[in-house]
Amino acid sequence: MDWATRNVLSWRLSNTMPASFCVEALEEAMDKYGPPKIMNTGHGSPFTGADWISFYNTERPHSALEHRTPEEAYWANEKQKQAA
Repeated sequence: MDWATRNVLSWRLSNTMPASFCVEALEEAMDKYGPPKIMNTGHGSPFTGADWISFYNTERPHSALEHRTPEEAYWANEKQKQAA
């Protein structure tokens, strides 16, 4: 949901709500509208699972990291060193 306009950007329906389910809805919204400038998430179990943590660290841009992912901000130099 876009809080400013109150538009629903993507939605899903699930009775179990696994993390992959939440990531799929978020990826759909980002594919359609681009990455958000600010992103709020709940604090339930879908946001603590391995799928969400992987998405959070490798694909989700963070405003505090100059709109880079944690992987880009913290581990990019390590990957460059390993490639050399």
